[in-house]
Amino acid sequence: MPSSDFDFRFPDLRILDVNALVPHERHDEQRMRPLARRIRENGVLKNPPIVAPMDPVAGGTQQFVVLDGANRSTAFLTAGIPHIVAQVVRYAEPDVRLTTWYHALGEFPHVDIEAACLRIPGLECHQDNAVHARALVARREALACVIHVDGTITTFHGGRDLQERNHLLNAIVDTYRDRQRFYRMSADSLEAARERYPEVTAMVVFPHFEPAEVVELATNGGRMPAGITRHLIRWRALRLNVPVAQLASSDPLEAKNQWLARWLEERLAAREVRFYEEPTVLFDE
Repeated sequence: MPSSDFDFRFPDLRILDVNALVPHERHDEQRMRPLARRIRENGVLKNPPIVAPMDPVAGGTQQFVVLDGANRSTAFLTAGIPHIVAQVVRYAEPDVRLTTWYHALGEFPHVDIEAACLRIPGLECHQDNAVHARALVARREALACVIHVDGTITTFHGGRDLQERNHLLNAIVDTYRDRQRFYRMSADSLEAARERYPEVTAMVVFPHFEPAEVVELATNGGRMPAGITRHLIRWRALRLNVPVAQLASSDPLEAKNQWLARWLEERLAAREVRFYEEPTVLFDE
């Protein structure tokens, strides 16, 4: 029978050395610390990070780029827990679809944003109209643009290659990420963001990235700003609730993976595993 987008694929869950996970984005300190606290208090890893195999280095160990879950993997690394359960995926459609988050900024006036960005070495700021600004971002001729509530739009330019552009992108996000909370939005509509969050005064619009760029940056030690890449995963494993004590034990990795295989078989036999074809909304995250 022909396959369809709804063909069930049991998640490829493995226990991996936490040092083998390579983040592609910076972790969010404000989100990581509460998460680390919840993991310690609850004693379980609820949702495993999503990772994809990287091309092996000659003579080196297999590494995995973290597509989603930088805060979780960093929390384990910080806590000294040697191993973590991860869902291993193929970094290509239809298994993984890469889209973009946009950042809605609350109470960050136009003049303050522009002043902060003008202080970034190597970054140029231009005023533009809406259509041309979005076209520049779409063609990757601009790093990003900001749509202000007063109707003006600022485009950002600079950088000669992927690494330099990523450095400038981090510098732009740094102007607001520690200043106050920002909201991730799946659409770049300032009006829609203000309907949900009336305090929003600006929308930062980022370009679309390709998986190859994400892997290249991670391979070279680069980190994208947190909360820009949005990975949509087919048959994502949620509410796994693996005991942290098992991951923190001194048992070798092979033995832990044998335990995981038995543990998953028990969950299946007890009919505790469910899959959903339709979009779902969870209220206990």
